[in-house]
Amino acid sequence: MLLAQKVYKVTEALPDQERYGLTAQMRRAAVSVPSNIAEGAAKASRKEFAHFLHHALGSLAEIDTQVSLAENLGWMRDSGITANVERVRMVIYGLIRHLKKEPKDER
Repeated sequence: MLLAQKVYKVTEALPDQERYGLTAQMRRAAVSVPSNIAEGAAKASRKEFAHFLHHALGSLAEIDTQVSLAENLGWMRDSGITANVERVRMVIYGLIRHLKKEPKDER
């Protein structure tokens, strides 16, 4: 959720003409990350959870691309979002690896 909050704050500085373009896309992708994690966690199987985690990874890739575009256009500078994206990505990859392991017998 911290990543989504940061994206919301940073996108406030984007040009007004991007309100329904890049700003909206970045915010939607940022909200999608924790939303997919939450939805996946509520699923009955590890496989379904991992599926939603992969969707969250896709949203992180979108944010990366959108930040690069905003930086290349001179609308954003060293926002720290890329570092946050990388941290979240590593956590999600770790969770996916954990979910792929066979659950131990709990008897």
